[in-house]
Amino acid sequence: MTQTPTHVNKPFVSSILLWIRTDQPRQQGMDYWKGPHSKIITATPGFDEYRQIHLAETNPGLWPAVDGVETVIPADRKVDGLAEVTFASVVSPLWGRKQTKLAYQDEVNVFRRTLLYAGPPHSARWYDVANPGDKAQAHTLIYLRRRDDVSTGAFRKFLNEVLVPGIADTGALKELRTQVFMPWSQKLWDTPNVAHDNPTDQRFHASLMLGFTDADALRAFFAGDAVAKLSTALPTYASAVHAYEATAALTYVRNGKILPTYEQ
Repeated sequence: MTQTPTHVNKPFVSSILLWIRTDQPRQQGMDYWKGPHSKIITATPGFDEYRQIHLAETNPGLWPAVDGVETVIPADRKVDGLAEVTFASVVSPLWGRKQTKLAYQDEVNVFRRTLLYAGPPHSARWYDVANPGDKAQAHTLIYLRRRDDVSTGAFRKFLNEVLVPGIADTGALKELRTQVFMPWSQKLWDTPNVAHDNPTDQRFHASLMLGFTDADALRAFFAGDAVAKLSTALPTYASAVHAYEATAALTYVRNGKILPTYEQ
């Protein structure tokens, strides 16, 4: 019988999916995000943590094929990266409105599309799955799309009571973070001169961030029995599972303090 990790934090988090402009070299855009754009974001008050998750340019989807579930990531909607913000409190977003306006204005310099996803306060779950000193060197970011005939409550229960325990029980993880999103609204992040198109059939309802010792452990996880077993339950609850390979997880703010340089 699988068991959910007992130690868990429930922070207030927002996640911004990012697509790099295509009228310039992709690496140029990724470097601008990592450098000049990050300086604007890290100066925002009220952050407990700020991370950038850089996704591989080639990302067909790591989750094995499942009948009735979209596991191949569509090339025209493939995400380039994720800005993950953990707030110090539920009122923290109000503190950073001035700095956020600067981020709004700078987005067009690097991104062509940005979409903000968030859950209710303290609905995200950061699980304690690693020993002290352990560090994840390889990551996968997984997005799930709920089936139309499945309620949000049933979907959340599947995530928390089936998917998370089944993944954590492998003992392979050095990081496990999950979010269940509120209904998406462009009004939450309607930045100028950047696309925010997000058709209903392309929207996501939850995400998982998994960290591993190295790339070999990550590959072994997706080829293992746990994923195969979980795949049999997925079609009842999910219409899509997009598992991205990350090339970097960069931390700029930790415990409310801006780091001298990002940490990987």
